[in-house]
Amino acid sequence: MIDLEKLQTMWSQDSKIDIDNLHTESLNTPVLHAKYFDIYNNLKLLKKKAEQQRKNTWIQRYEYYTGKADPEVYIDNPFPRKIREKDVLQKYLDADESLSKITLKLDYYDVMIDYVQDILKAIHNRTYVIKNSLDFIKISSGMG
Repeated sequence: MIDLEKLQTMWSQDSKIDIDNLHTESLNTPVLHAKYFDIYNNLKLLKKKAEQQRKNTWIQRYEYYTGKADPEVYIDNPFPRKIREKDVLQKYLDADESLSKITLKLDYYDVMIDYVQDILKAIHNRTYVIKNSLDFIKISSGMG
């Protein structure tokens, strides 16, 4: 699994365009797209999995706080009351550590997915950047 820091380091290196090898850089565009599209797809799947984990955990924690969980659950982790009011229950669920961890994981995936989407947009624009660089070189050398 790739983390945000590694992703940022990779893009910092991959985003550079070697002005002396624009032909090679142009040919490298599909390779970069494939690389980051694979990362994007993997992150989307990991997020889907985490969303399902959150749903499953939410049900478990709901049952726990409302006193509907399996009695064995309370032996290992006693909870002295049954919560009946919706607003009180929601406060417990919002503060629940296991739900918070999954929510933070989902937020992290969202940040990474947004970052990769921006990378993919930059890769799509890479061809125009290279063409503009070539045009500038031609004009600067008096060929344009």
